[in-house]
Amino acid sequence: MTDAPYDLLLRGDLVLSDRVVSDGYVGIRAGRIAAIGEGEAPPAKAVADHRGKVVMPGLVDGHMHTSSSTGWPGIEGATMSAAAGGVTTVCDMPYDVPNPVTSAAIFADKVEHVHRLSHVDMALYGTIRKDGGLDDIAAIAEAGASAFKVSTYEYDAHRFPRIDHPTMLAAFAEMAKTGLMVAVHNEDQELVVKLTEAAKAAGNTSPIWHCRTRPPLAESMADLEIFEMALETGAHVHIAHSSIARGFDLAQVYRKMGAKASGEACIQYLCMTEEDIVRLQGFGKCNPPFRTAEEVERMWESLKAGTMAYISTDHAPWPKPKKQYTGDIFAVGAGLTGLQSFAPLMYTLLVERGLPPTVMARMCSEQPARYHGLDPVKGGIRLGADADFCILETGDFVFDERIIQDREDARWSPYHGRPMKARVASTILRGQEIWNGTEVKAKPGTGRFVPRQHRRSALD
Repeated sequence: MTDAPYDLLLRGDLVLSDRVVSDGYVGIRAGRIAAIGEGEAPPAKAVADHRGKVVMPGLVDGHMHTSSSTGWPGIEGATMSAAAGGVTTVCDMPYDVPNPVTSAAIFADKVEHVHRLSHVDMALYGTIRKDGGLDDIAAIAEAGASAFKVSTYEYDAHRFPRIDHPTMLAAFAEMAKTGLMVAVHNEDQELVVKLTEAAKAAGNTSPIWHCRTRPPLAESMADLEIFEMALETGAHVHIAHSSIARGFDLAQVYRKMGAKASGEACIQYLCMTEEDIVRLQGFGKCNPPFRTAEEVERMWESLKAGTMAYISTDHAPWPKPKKQYTGDIFAVGAGLTGLQSFAPLMYTLLVERGLPPTVMARMCSEQPARYHGLDPVKGGIRLGADADFCILETGDFVFDERIIQDREDARWSPYHGRPMKARVASTILRGQEIWNGTEVKAKPGTGRFVPRQHRRSALD
């Protein structure tokens, strides 16, 4: 059928951000969505028949780390996990080994590595040095960065520094000129350091003390600082990972005062509690830490109320040895794997709470694409958008960390053994299948760097 109007016809239950089109179809031409409909399907050169399955837009992970432990070679493994998890676009953090993305030259080098190594499309964050480097902000934005990232807490003076208040204020003022969002790792350093020192001195180094030394107050104090600076400078300031509903409430308060303030939740804060770090030990350590079961319920109320910007993973595939707890939780690396489990887990959580899959399309695809300026080409099943899809087979499954597509020492998951209500049957990137349910079909370099498409803030 060489004269067929579409290169590929995709069939299934289409999940849009506002409704589900049962037994619908998508016509794909030259890697873009050229038709959306239901009923009798038009002719095409090929058909991907997924009737009976859920056809989601490809997920957009607005917050993940490919290179924080292994450097840019980590792009290859992490994006394999993304492909297997129905994630077709990732927004990669800038705190890379050995050098963070603090200049247009480093940014350009990373783009070259994306084009050589990535299995999915990638957007990139930029950042600044501890001593400033504000002159590089405009150039990083011009290079196509989707957002900036800074921190109120220091993990490494070079790679992941704390930015002091005067420098952060000046940086926000420069970032405001670019129109790009600036995400902030939001923990109060002084409070966390003092609580950690006291816990160690008392011999309290068991897993639960990771939560006790990073209390909700450490987040809300940092939130107030950064949102005050948002109000002062006009920058769009965004909580990179709020584990407490109060973060979203504060963002809403500041929006009412005229600030551009927002925050995202990571999926772990919608399902994990303090009891889980006791069970998982080092493999449950992340920053901010898991909270109480009551806080998880408040997080869901924030999602339903519409105060949450989007949902991400904060995927950080530390090698297994760095996650092993041997008596001191403070010596364990902070971060979870989450890309390959993202789509099955999010779908499962919605089913368990009686919520429709449209929530997933909105919060895990459309909204992160908007906040990172990747719309209209990414984030939704819409005419003219890239033909990116996550096809879910529903049923009763169990997540198995052994099938994670990454290097051997990254095959671990806090969700190992968790019952799931779906699995990723296929992932399609720009009209080509890159995961068939059992293997990654994409080759390194299949993915492309996706520059920010515009300078509009999602809050404008």
